[in-house]
Amino acid sequence: MFSPALEDIDRMAEPRRTTRGSRHFILILGLGIASMTAGPDLAGAQGTPDYLRPGLQPTPLGLDLYFLVPESNPLTAPKVALGQRLFFDPMLSADRSVACASCHLPEKAFADSVPFSAGARGGTAARNTPSLLNRAYGRAFFLDGRTSSLEETVLQPIQNPAEMAMELDETVARLGADSSYSREFLTVFDDGVTEDNLAFALASYVRTLRSGDASIDRFRQGDRTSLSADARAGLRLFTGGGNCIACHVGPTFTDEEFHNTGIFVGSGDVGRQGVTGESRDRGAFKTPSLRSVALTAPYMHDGSLPTLEAVIDFYDRGGDDNLALDDQIQPLGLSEVEKRQLIAFLRALGGVAPGSR
Repeated sequence: MFSPALEDIDRMAEPRRTTRGSRHFILILGLGIASMTAGPDLAGAQGTPDYLRPGLQPTPLGLDLYFLVPESNPLTAPKVALGQRLFFDPMLSADRSVACASCHLPEKAFADSVPFSAGARGGTAARNTPSLLNRAYGRAFFLDGRTSSLEETVLQPIQNPAEMAMELDETVARLGADSSYSREFLTVFDDGVTEDNLAFALASYVRTLRSGDASIDRFRQGDRTSLSADARAGLRLFTGGGNCIACHVGPTFTDEEFHNTGIFVGSGDVGRQGVTGESRDRGAFKTPSLRSVALTAPYMHDGSLPTLEAVIDFYDRGGDDNLALDDQIQPLGLSEVEKRQLIAFLRALGGVAPGSR
């Protein structure tokens, strides 16, 4: 009878240590959202999406109870509700043709279904759209890690000419001229519609997009029936011979670091090097979370791998050789049966999705 190494499962779920600092405080999410500063009670807050109310969104099984939130932007229910409204509104794009949710589709784990998302005014995104699930736990954002907070991150697509193509001062003016938005911003922020408050609202909503309670989480809690025989064998490969755990580790199955797998070869996209200027970072991209990975095809920064099968084949051959290829990327020599088992395990990482409209 196959018995996976529980210590390996524990390694995947090992929480990061966090400390209280001058810029952030630890937020405890035992019953959904609980701010450590004074704020509206979620159970009675008007306009609160159902899935945010206490008791309906406990911290998903398998995820940390803690993540860092800026002291300048504590989570409150009205702010999250405003952020959700903004996220789904094409008013934030220059020609009112795309919203954040046009590229971050809830049914695709808040990723997209095409290699490059369509933007406003006929634009096309330069990279594949990553999932937003569990980005509350992130330390670096975008595939090249060019931002370090959600507040900074959420404004960049609005300004990007290939995405939403809207200057922030125009966005603020447009929202301020809308009587409904003007009133709602004033109920959440004393100073109404500003660039900072736009960022605060959108970032707050994104922080609520957490997904867990997958088969692997129930398995780790002792439900040995939650993983099929193939998935259990895939778990052994994931933590053993496949060495996937070298990068895909922790509750969100990512080390939040940057790695060169060779996928950039021929694309002209230098990845992390474009941020740091360091040659050692050429072709390195941030490790994506594997939570709900079966929903987020196509894969890689350029969407060049259409299926999980193609991804496994890519890593099985040892990626694409180049001078900066990570040492951990080596040919695996997997059999067809082992590939099937590994994919079965990856499909077991799909959890309960957060609510959407």
